[in-house]
Amino acid sequence: MPWLLLSIAIVTEVLATSSLKASDGFTRLWPSIGAACGYAVSLYCLSLTQRSIPVGVVYAIWSGVGIVLISLVSWWLFDQALSPAAWLGIGLIVLGVLVLNVWA
Repeated sequence: MPWLLLSIAIVTEVLATSSLKASDGFTRLWPSIGAACGYAVSLYCLSLTQRSIPVGVVYAIWSGVGIVLISLVSWWLFDQALSPAAWLGIGLIVLGVLVLNVWA
């Protein structure tokens, strides 16, 4: 169950961040509401995972996977260019999350 909650926290954080971009500085109502609700759900689920998974592991996975996913979503939905260095960084983040999960 904690891993499912962590997955929900990650996905809702990515959706909230995408909504934040679409809100245009909180000038558009529905994306603004989506961002606020998404962050609330994400942080609530994140807090529940910390009951059974160490906080360092939870935060590293949440932030690392979130960074990778929002970078890919921004590239796909918002046509944000990713340089070779950005792709390398994404690969290193994925590697770091894997190392953390295997040896933490």
